Amino acid sequence: MKKSTIKKTLALFLTGAMTLAAFTACGEKAPDVSSTPQKSKKEEITTINFWHHYSAQSAENETLTKVLIPKFEEENPGYKVNAVSHEWADLHDKIMISASSDTLPDVARLDIAWVPEFQKMDILVPLNKEMSDYDATAKDLLPSAMSTASIKGDQYALALNTNTKILFYNEEALKEVNLEVPKTMDELFAAAKALSGKNKNGQQVWGLNEPALSSWNVLPYIWSNGGTITNEDYTKAQGFVNSKETVAAVQKLVDLYKNGELGGFNSGDIPMTDGFGTGRYMMLLEGPWKTAELAGAYPDFKYGTAGVPVGSAGGISVLGGEDIAMFKSANKEGAWKFIQFMTSDYAQKEMAKCGQIPVNTKTLESKEVKESAFAPFLEAITTAKTRPPVASWAKIDNELTTAMTDMIINSADVQKTLDQLATKIDTLLAE
Repeated sequence: MKKSTIKKTLALFLTGAMTLAAFTACGEKAPDVSSTPQKSKKEEITTINFWHHYSAQSAENETLTKVLIPKFEEENPGYKVNAVSHEWADLHDKIMISASSDTLPDVARLDIAWVPEFQKMDILVPLNKEMSDYDATAKDLLPSAMSTASIKGDQYALALNTNTKILFYNEEALKEVNLEVPKTMDELFAAAKALSGKNKNGQQVWGLNEPALSSWNVLPYIWSNGGTITNEDYTKAQGFVNSKETVAAVQKLVDLYKNGELGGFNSGDIPMTDGFGTGRYMMLLEGPWKTAELAGAYPDFKYGTAGVPVGSAGGISVLGGEDIAMFKSANKEGAWKFIQFMTSDYAQKEMAKCGQIPVNTKTLESKEVKESAFAPFLEAITTAKTRPPVASWAKIDNELTTAMTDMIINSADVQKTLDQLATKIDTLLAE
């Protein structure tokens, strides 16, 4: 309850007590207020400040402001939601600055990579500890997506939406070389070799495309081959990022690039969508947004999709998405109501219409979602893995990207480079 409400309530209580005392002192009977109709005081409105990075002109923001917030306020007449849109990078910096000046919002939509960083700053509420009905809410949300905000046994946010990557392939190109859609990593690499070279116009063609060499790009190959970056509790990299499984997966990427079968990450390379849509890149691992991009830029281009090809450890993609978190300075009752609403079946279905993959398991089973444009990604999100949820992940990812660049582009020795990377990551994990 707000301080102003407490003061008003106390004042009314004291006034009533003094009135009753006056009647008693004068020897008069106090009126029977139990049967007298009382005028209800206008309910005080509490504002919930919600920061997010839905683009201001996007369908998601329009749905948020014109559908979801009005619905929430209708169902919760004591609350008003003040939603503020920020650019992705600006939101991160705004939260960092606001944390030091004690001007944080009640709730925010966070990139999953930010949660460990903000948790370490001690500004997020451990929802499982402070919300009495946390379990009832969390049980309806996708476990793989929820793992993005699970740190040392506590839950510092709820999953809000998710995404992952699957295989996109050029249908006609595979038919021309008499190849089936790759189901295994070995088949993927063999297809990349068969599809690379020169096209009919004498232009270079790459069998496989990756637009960068960060964890988002390389982890599906590493994980599917049984490699990893750290141990299971994210405390050690030595013996993991430089294991024989990780080394073998990275060496395969090195060989693909050396043989002209992998491209797209060098400065000046053809952008992914253009390269795929014009037949210069034959296969790629990418997220659900690629479907909309291709429909807009290359509506007549024929392509297919399939799950991440299986390696010795399975076909494991990388999990992306956003979480919704509460800050410690929040009006916790109202903030929790809003968080529960945003992860409800109703809100998740509305956002799914905009292309957001839901995390509510009931929504995921709905006909609308199963027939949506992102339906091919639904199976992959159940087995996809989250990048290590540690506060130093941004630094670790930078070190990984630097090492991958050195190995793939500069032909640095894979084992030695990953041995050095293991030492660097262990130092960052200890911060």
